[in-house]
Order: sequence, then C-alpha cells, then structure tokens
Amino acid sequence: MRNMMRFAVLSALLSCTLLADFAAAQNADSATVERGRYVVKIGGCNDCHTAGYLAAESQIPESDWLLGDTFGWRGPWGTTYGSNLRLLLGALTEDQWLTLAKNLRARPAMPWWVLSEMNDDDLRAIYAFIRYLGPAGSPAPAYLPPDQEPPLPYAQFVLPPPEQ
Repeated sequence: MRNMMRFAVLSALLSCTLLADFAAAQNADSATVERGRYVVKIGGCNDCHTAGYLAAESQIPESDWLLGDTFGWRGPWGTTYGSNLRLLLGALTEDQWLTLAKNLRARPAMPWWVLSEMNDDDLRAIYAFIRYLGPAGSPAPAYLPPDQEPPLPYAQFVLPPPEQ
C-alpha cells in the first residue's frame, strides 16, 4: 500500500512537471518553434516516429506527430521501433537533450549520425517544437533481440552476405 502511495505521488508530481513545462513551451519563441517544425519535417523524424506518416505521404495532423510507432524495423540487430519523442523530450531538459543528441548511438533504422551532426541551434529548435507539441501518447514497444519474432507489422532488412 505504501509503495502504491509513493507511486501515486510521484506520478502526480511528474504530471504536474510535464504540464508546467508544456505551458512554458507554449510560450517559446515562435520563430524557434517554427524552425523546429521545419527541421523535424525535412530531417525525416516523422518517417519513423509518427505512425502512418510514410504511407499517408505526410498527411498526418501535427497533433499526431512524434508519438512513436508500433511498426517494427527488423534486421540482424533485432527489431527496433520509433520512440515517442514527445514523452522522451518531455522528460529531458534542453541541456540533457543536446547531450543525448550529440552522443546517441542507436540501432538501425535510426540515423543517429544525423543528430550528432546537427548544430546546437537546430537541436534546440527541435526541442522547442516537440515541447510545444506537448506530452502525449504512450511509449513505443521495446527493442526485441534478433531471436524474437516481432508482431506485425514490420519491415525486414535482409543484408547481402559479406564479400569474400
């Protein structure tokens, strides 16, 4: 019972913090938010982090952007999923986001090197835009190792054998 009370208090505090941060993000510099929107669009973030974005040829409402996806990307590394960036960045400070983006080494299909090459202003703009959207959704499925069959749907990457 005591652990349930602690969990309830921690959940309430986290919710209040996320909502307060969301309110602050709503007041972010509109030019920075707009730059973040642009970088997210041209950077292909929605391709994996927004359910149905590729199939809908980008015609997904912005309110549904970056909520993660249950579509898996399977290959020799296992199966990965586009994470819910709105929850992730909602839980990070801007400095934590910059550190993560510059040091991330992720499994395919995430092109982590794109983030590490971005300048700090563009990364800050992404942060401002995602915080502007606000926290929503639920976490994407967890990574599955190569020996576990993922549920449908997923893309299967078949790599050619190494040259000899």
